[in-house]
Amino acid sequence: MLNIRPIRSEDNPIIEQIIKTSLEEHKANLPGTAYYDKNLSKLSEFYSNIDDIEYFVAEYEGKVVGGSGIGKIEGNDTNVCELQKIYLSKETRGKGIGKALMQACLEFAKQKKYDACYLETMPQLVGGVNLYQKMGFETLDKPLGNTNHHACQIWMLKTL
Repeated sequence: MLNIRPIRSEDNPIIEQIIKTSLEEHKANLPGTAYYDKNLSKLSEFYSNIDDIEYFVAEYEGKVVGGSGIGKIEGNDTNVCELQKIYLSKETRGKGIGKALMQACLEFAKQKKYDACYLETMPQLVGGVNLYQKMGFETLDKPLGNTNHHACQIWMLKTL
């Protein structure tokens, strides 16, 4: 059974490990990726301090297996949010969990009256890119804002 819920403090080390392991697996544990984000070990605290951002975790068969955040884009004053840090444990990919996490984030974004959702990713994360395209994200020519994820070379946007 799948349960999507907001992150709690006890989820922090699990989500950090899932993110780091996923990036290592795809040889994408590079400077300028989520691997080096200063808030990676304390996502519950980071996402709990502001009203219009959220980080969701997926529990599958009673175990936290991934997560995804939605929040403001650093250095961008538009009414566009960003899909952030969507990662799943290897054994749970391909089960619709990523899609469910993304739907929770997009629904949250609509409730908060964002106009569009932006994301940044890398060619190494091809499974994610395919999912984003299926969910209606379109490729952009350049990044929006200043997320400090300079290793990401794919930028995408979806109108909400």
